[in-house]
Amino acid sequence: MEVWFIFFASLCVCFSLKSLLNLLSHNKHKPKDLPPGPFSLPIIGNLFWFRKSFFDLEPLLRNLRTKYGPILKLQIGSRRLIFITNHQLAHKALIQHGATFADRPPPLPMTRIFSSDQHNISSAAYGPLWRLLRRNITSEILHPSRVKSYGHARKWVLQILINKLRQEAESGEPVRVVDHLRYVMFCLLVFMCFGDKLDEKVVRDIENVERKILLGFRRYNILSLMPRLGKILFRKRWNEVYELHRSRESVIAPLVRARQERGKEETVVCYADTLLDLRLPDGGRKLTTGEMVSLCSEFLNGGTDTTATALQWIMANLVKYPNIQAKLLSEIERVVGCGEEIKEEDLQKMPYLKAVVLEGLRRHPPGHFVLPHAVTEDTKIDGYVVPKKAIVNFMVAEMGRDPEVWEEPMEFRPERFLGNGDGDQEVFDITGSREIKMMPFGAGRRICPGLGLALLHLEYFLANLVREFEWKAVDDVDLSEKLEFTVVMKKPLEAQIFPRR
Repeated sequence: MEVWFIFFASLCVCFSLKSLLNLLSHNKHKPKDLPPGPFSLPIIGNLFWFRKSFFDLEPLLRNLRTKYGPILKLQIGSRRLIFITNHQLAHKALIQHGATFADRPPPLPMTRIFSSDQHNISSAAYGPLWRLLRRNITSEILHPSRVKSYGHARKWVLQILINKLRQEAESGEPVRVVDHLRYVMFCLLVFMCFGDKLDEKVVRDIENVERKILLGFRRYNILSLMPRLGKILFRKRWNEVYELHRSRESVIAPLVRARQERGKEETVVCYADTLLDLRLPDGGRKLTTGEMVSLCSEFLNGGTDTTATALQWIMANLVKYPNIQAKLLSEIERVVGCGEEIKEEDLQKMPYLKAVVLEGLRRHPPGHFVLPHAVTEDTKIDGYVVPKKAIVNFMVAEMGRDPEVWEEPMEFRPERFLGNGDGDQEVFDITGSREIKMMPFGAGRRICPGLGLALLHLEYFLANLVREFEWKAVDDVDLSEKLEFTVVMKKPLEAQIFPRR
């Protein structure tokens, strides 16, 4: 026992000294030039973060912001993290200095494995590869005309969802809605990705492995502290990571290969098709199967977990506030009429529906931070130097709840997104190009490319869920938050539902 203690203590000292040397070698700025923040001793600081993760920062940052202001610095090992909590500074960084803040920091070991060494859109460094991958998805599968062509697939999964909910309604038992939402969103995104309506078992297998990977990022955070020695000290957890990676390959790679074999004969164009003949900037080679698996996995996760989470939060507020649900139903019936099908073009005539969705994203953004940004050159923000290679993040949830921007920000009030009380929708720039008031999809050059698709899915499924069923609370709806990969309801929504038709 004593030998292991000495060994472990020696590792901590060595790791801390290495961090200190890195700081001294990179710190060419005077402390007063850098954003303020708490003092951190290398050894104590490293030990403090040893059992914590990036996801534990939010409560700490709220307290630090009151002391140090809207931009502050934390030192975690050799990594310098800068957090921006103010919407005006976020606009200055992400829009006015967009190119400077558009890079990504070196990936953590687990990220490197599951992104095929940064060969996906979210983790790729700002440069030719990232531009190619992003342009491919935005000009192909996420192009408005292509998104519209998948209307039949949305009808298909909507019917699956309604049938499952009707079965539960007939039993008289409360419905745990998020489980159904995740499944049907996976059905839809799997179809968009591979062009096939797959069996429920296959979809469930994909959903299960992707969910394990998303939830694993918190469990395996400890592996990032000592990536080399950690493979000895935490061998069991590393084996779990590799097993997860193999599991993902085993369920997605066959679908990629099947699409390769018959892709040119298919009339339905899907995301996998756009990857087959893509030529990478490094020598013009094609994507490997592993890289296509990473990109397909990114596509599936980007359009399922966040959308299902956001939709559950919105439904929870409609259950908690029946008057909002009634007002939304009234608008739907006014536009569509009784007994008529909701067409996607009808959504554009429903300003209150859009306001409810925006209010849900403001009050309950699925991600309380964006993916970390890296700075490519020294930049001055609010009088402080944000140094080259610093890791920068933004407190998304706090911006959407800022009382200086939003009146009574903790209230769920969709009317704030309407015009002068006449029922028309106020034009709101959710991209943050003109100004940032909230940024649930990020902002600037790294803004989520699936923003338009996400809003369509939220509006379409929300309108149909309210049209088909009356949603009533079982108990008082608990809006407490819990972090998984996205920020979800601590107590998942359970509601009594009653078919309206």
